[in-house]
Amino acid sequence: MVDYHAANNQSSAGGVQTYMEQENDWDRDLLLDPAWEKQQRKTFTAWCNSHLRKAGTQIENIEEDFRDGLKLMLLLEVISGERLPKPERGKMRVHKINNVNKALDFIASKGVKLVSIGAEETSAKEGLLLWCQRKTAPYKNVNVQNFHISWKDGLAFNALIHRHRPDLIDYDSLRKDDPVTNLNNAFEVAEKHLDIPKMLDAEDIVNTARPDEKAIMTYVSSFYHAFSGAQKAETAANRICKVLAVNQENEQMMEDYEKLASELLEWIRRTIPWLENRTQEKTVQDMQAKQEDFRDYRCVHKPPKVQEKCQLEISFNTLQTKLRLSNRPAFMPSEGRMVSDINGAWHTLEGAEKGYEEWILSEIRRLERLEHLAEKFHQKAAIHESWTDGKEAMLTQKDYETSTLSEVKALLRKHEAFESDLAAHQDRVEQIAAIAQELNELDYYDSASVNARCQKICDQWDVLGALTQSRKESLERTEKQLESIDELYLEYAKRAAPFNNWMEGAMEDLQDMFIVHNIEEIQGLITAHEQFKSTLAEANKEREAIQAIQAEVQKIAQSNGIKLSGANPYTTITPESIDNKWEKAMDMVPLRDNALQDELNKQNSNDTLRAKFATQANTVGAYIQAKMEEIGRISIEMNGTLEDQLTNLREYQKTIMSYMPEINTLEGYHQLIQEALIFDNQYTSYTMEHLRVGWEQLLTTIARTINEVENQILTRDAKGISQEQLQEYRASFNHFDKKRSGQMVSDDFRALLISTGNSLGDSEFSRIMGIVDPNGSGAVTFQAFIDFMSRETTDTDTADQVIASFKILAADKNFITADELRRELPPDQAEYCIARMAPYTGPDAIPGALDYMSFSTALYGESDL
Repeated sequence: MVDYHAANNQSSAGGVQTYMEQENDWDRDLLLDPAWEKQQRKTFTAWCNSHLRKAGTQIENIEEDFRDGLKLMLLLEVISGERLPKPERGKMRVHKINNVNKALDFIASKGVKLVSIGAEETSAKEGLLLWCQRKTAPYKNVNVQNFHISWKDGLAFNALIHRHRPDLIDYDSLRKDDPVTNLNNAFEVAEKHLDIPKMLDAEDIVNTARPDEKAIMTYVSSFYHAFSGAQKAETAANRICKVLAVNQENEQMMEDYEKLASELLEWIRRTIPWLENRTQEKTVQDMQAKQEDFRDYRCVHKPPKVQEKCQLEISFNTLQTKLRLSNRPAFMPSEGRMVSDINGAWHTLEGAEKGYEEWILSEIRRLERLEHLAEKFHQKAAIHESWTDGKEAMLTQKDYETSTLSEVKALLRKHEAFESDLAAHQDRVEQIAAIAQELNELDYYDSASVNARCQKICDQWDVLGALTQSRKESLERTEKQLESIDELYLEYAKRAAPFNNWMEGAMEDLQDMFIVHNIEEIQGLITAHEQFKSTLAEANKEREAIQAIQAEVQKIAQSNGIKLSGANPYTTITPESIDNKWEKAMDMVPLRDNALQDELNKQNSNDTLRAKFATQANTVGAYIQAKMEEIGRISIEMNGTLEDQLTNLREYQKTIMSYMPEINTLEGYHQLIQEALIFDNQYTSYTMEHLRVGWEQLLTTIARTINEVENQILTRDAKGISQEQLQEYRASFNHFDKKRSGQMVSDDFRALLISTGNSLGDSEFSRIMGIVDPNGSGAVTFQAFIDFMSRETTDTDTADQVIASFKILAADKNFITADELRRELPPDQAEYCIARMAPYTGPDAIPGALDYMSFSTALYGESDL
């Protein structure tokens, strides 16, 4: 009988050789044990039929069906895959012998010796036993030590099937004390689902003290061959899954980058028009509301976007590192979404931001001045309108027609005094018109009402001028007939009018609004006020002189018995009105003193606030500058393992973040300064915007440095670079990084490569620059340098390896189908491949065929998906 286990584990010739070599030993066993012979015949018959059915035939009796040599030759052809000489179809004994001889000659031609059992048989047996032990080790009640009694309870057969096809066997439901059921279950499942013919009978195995070793080996070897192909497919599928997982992770990172970049650019796009909007407001309060909105944007809305921008750069660098480590092409974001594009948009945003804040402050100054001018205009206009009240009626009266000569002369002198008063008011009218003109030029929102009031004043002034001239002419015509004049009244009127005007001007000045922005300006106003106060003594003397004139009039009238008719005929300015105005002016002086002193106190407070801000700003500015320089040194001079460096950098980052309360304190001072309308600070050269940008750059720089070390750890772990190699790379890089900036220009990089033993031509150097600087920035980072130094020797998946794995899953075809992908790969990765694989168009294509070769090369950038 043949050793059918060896026939399954060796080549076809080796299997036949083993069968012939062991025939004599088996024949002796047959003579000794008829039951054993029956089992051997049955097992070998089943084994032969498992091959013959591939040719569409089978045997029932070994001696009878192989006697004519026809099916024996067919069996050898199926096993070997080769064609034997054409058999003879005659029925004579000689024909049958010739056919058997042809089969034996074919076996001999393969170098098969038909004697004994060789070492190869023993090795095959041990190997098969070891395979069984490894596969069944996790299963309870299974302990495979041989190919006879270890298999009697049937659990080992079921364990082998469950290990490879858990969907076919409910192992936990099997009982060790029910071997027949266990064996039949395994035999039926193997025949139905695994295409393994039933070679053994459960009752024969159970009822035999020591089942036939060779029969069980033959049957178990069928399991080995059935599952070896599945194992190979599983290995191929695992490789593909690993490659696809890397690709899917990278694609997710790309999608996340694109999404975050799009959202950040969209936020910048929406924000810039708001910052560029220069719609003017009507009041200081409205502009201060805009200033508060801007402060809210700067302190609340923008900081998260600064973090997003920093995270975007870190994600981009990490993605590029992972792509290089997995031998993928560099990631090129969509047009307009490069890191440089985002930096450009950010630069535009900050430019608009700076201009917007400057515009807000400028507008507040402008509106503050407008409101001051408008209030001053209405104040002066009200005073002038009060003065002109009744003047038109006075100038149009005809009183001189019935007056005496003295009365006419008095009227004429009174009119001259009025002309003097009118001339004095000319300057006030011009001031009112000038203020109205300035309000127009500064686009005051209520210019219409200002212009209307100013025009009314000017029109009335023209009427008064014309009426004044007309009355003067009338009085002068009457004067020729009237000669008497009261010189004393006239003297009073002449002196009272300018003094009255002086007092009105003084009172107006004492009530005048003022706005200052520093101590120098308020001190100037105080000095002017003190100068005014120094003139009061002389003014009081003039007041007393005027009052003396009036007293003299009374004295002369009394001494000469003159009965005065009433008021001074030359002026309406009475001694009482002069005294009243003088008292009011004297009351206004201390009020003006207090207002100026309050403003001086305010400016002193503002100066203190300037000094507080300056002290804090100078401290923060020096801290930021020192930390920026320190980070630059740290990034170049870091020692220890990368993990130590990363730990130290993160601790350093925490130290820097602990300084945030100082920044917040400075922001508080800055807010107080803006609310106090302080626009300059002679105590510091720092501005809040300058320090904000510096702080953001400091946080971004330390985050970038941490990310560089994280990427170096990724590279080290993926490439297998030792700490000593990294230190050597760092020392070489630092030597040629002449600016100590953490990156170098192409000429310095060329020198670095030459120092490492690379002989470079222009084309080779251009190729290397394309690897280390895929974005064409003109600079090479340390991360890109170590990636280049290690990438050539790294064992990474390649497109050819992935193609070979797909070929296994496709059963050696040049294409693969969707069903095959869904059967061999996890659902999500199968659908990922189906969605991206192009249809296969080769000459051997079938409907639904997919091109796994172009898909595999596309994963590594060698073609397009």
